[in-house]
Amino acid sequence: MGGMKIATASYPLDVLPDWAGYAHKLTAWVTEAAGNGAELLVFPEYGAMELATLAGLEVAGDLEASLHAVADRLEEADALHAQLAAMHGVHILAASGPATDDLPEGVHRPVNRARFFAPSGARGVQDKQIMTRFEAEVWDVVPGGPLQIFDTSLGKIGVLICYDSEFPLLGRALAEADILLVPSVTEALSGYSRVRIGAQARALENQCVTVMSSVVGQAAWSPAVDTNTGAGGIFGPPDRGFPDTGVIALGELNTPGWVYGEVDLGAVAEVRRNGIVLNRRDWAQQSGRADPVPVMPMV
Repeated sequence: MGGMKIATASYPLDVLPDWAGYAHKLTAWVTEAAGNGAELLVFPEYGAMELATLAGLEVAGDLEASLHAVADRLEEADALHAQLAAMHGVHILAASGPATDDLPEGVHRPVNRARFFAPSGARGVQDKQIMTRFEAEVWDVVPGGPLQIFDTSLGKIGVLICYDSEFPLLGRALAEADILLVPSVTEALSGYSRVRIGAQARALENQCVTVMSSVVGQAAWSPAVDTNTGAGGIFGPPDRGFPDTGVIALGELNTPGWVYGEVDLGAVAEVRRNGIVLNRRDWAQQSGRADPVPVMPMV
C-alpha cells in the first residue's frame, strides 16, 4: 500500500439539454480529476437526479415521475462511467440515484443506489441502508441490498450513503475497509454538519480514511434536491500519520469543483497497529456497556 490522490466532488446539478450534454459534463469532470493525478473519484448522493431533466422539467419536478425517469437512464449512465474509468485508469463512485432493477427479494420500490467502477471493468453497487424521513415518509424510497466491501487495487473500500454515515454500527460493519466513501446531499448547513461529523467519527472509530462528496447549489426544478448545502472533504483519524485535526482536505462551502487530497494507506495500517489510541481494536471493550443504565433521581 502507498500514496494516492483522491478527488471528491462538490457537485452542482444542471438542467441537461440532451444526453450529449450529460456525457460532456461527466467526461469533463472525470478528465479534469484524472488529469490532476486522482486515482479515486467520488460523486455525491442523488447527483444522478439531473438525469430526470432529460425527460423534461415537468417530469423532473414530479417526485414519483423523477424517480423512474432517473432509474430508466442508469444503464446508459453506468456504461459511460465504465468507459471513463477504463479510459483514464481510475476508480469512480458514480453519483447515487434511484434504482428499480436488480432489487433485493421483497423490495418493490426504488432504492438509493451508488455504483462503483474499476478501470479493469469490474463493477459493484451499494444501496443505502437507512432512509431519511423525507425518503421514507414523502418519497417512498426504501432500503436496498446489504453493505459490502470492495477489494480493489487501491485498497479495501466501503460506501456509507449520507445518513448511513451517522450510524456507528454501520461503520463498524465496514471495519475491514481502508477507505469509506460518503456520498451525500444535504439541504441545510445543519444537515451537512451531521454528515461531516458522522464521516469524521467513522474515521476515528475505524482508524481509516473517509471521503465525503456533496451536491452544492440550487436545483429549483426538483422538489427533492432543490436546495443543497455542502462541500467535499477527506478525513482521517487525528493520530500518527494524519493531520492533528483529522482533516486531510476540505472544500469551500457551496463552491463547485473537485476537492483533492493525498492519502497513504500505509498510514492507515500503521495507525491501526500503533496509534496513540487504538479505537478500532478497543471497540469490543464497549460490549455490555451500551445496555441501558439506571436513572438516578437527583431532585
